[in-house]
Amino acid sequence: MGAFEWPWEYSFPPFFTMQVHAKTKEQQLAIWKELVLNYQKHERQALLNIAEDTPPFVNKDLSRKLPPEARLWVLEELAKTGHAATTDKRKQQWEVYWHTLDEWSNVLYDWAVGSGTTNTVCTLYELVAGDNTVGEEFHGLDEGVLRKALKVLEARGKCELIAFDDNEGVKFF
Repeated sequence: MGAFEWPWEYSFPPFFTMQVHAKTKEQQLAIWKELVLNYQKHERQALLNIAEDTPPFVNKDLSRKLPPEARLWVLEELAKTGHAATTDKRKQQWEVYWHTLDEWSNVLYDWAVGSGTTNTVCTLYELVAGDNTVGEEFHGLDEGVLRKALKVLEARGKCELIAFDDNEGVKFF
């Protein structure tokens, strides 16, 4: 995995200031949304705390950072499309989904069918860290996000989540 490629806008100081002109603000939002999704995917991180002054919201080279209300605006807009969900009442901690939960559920189910894993039980650990999933897009996925995607599949009747001993598993149908 190489270095993250920042969009050119990341080096443009006004990008870190909420724009007032409607068309410019709409374009700015689209770029921020794409940036957050791409950055989280590159870093393979589901959790993002918008109260922390860390990338992608801070550019130390420019000494610029996106204000807290703008960070919240970006994440709330991502939530509207199913690409984010807050994990706390203060809306500081967010799960970011570079694939929506519905898309993740399809990726998981396609893998299960393609790998012949239907009608067998896999642990959640095996799915995110097992040898059989190395190279799969969901390998290394946050277990909380994995669990939510599997619940989408379970609601469709395509899998069953199973708890046993001190472990959790899933049986794909």
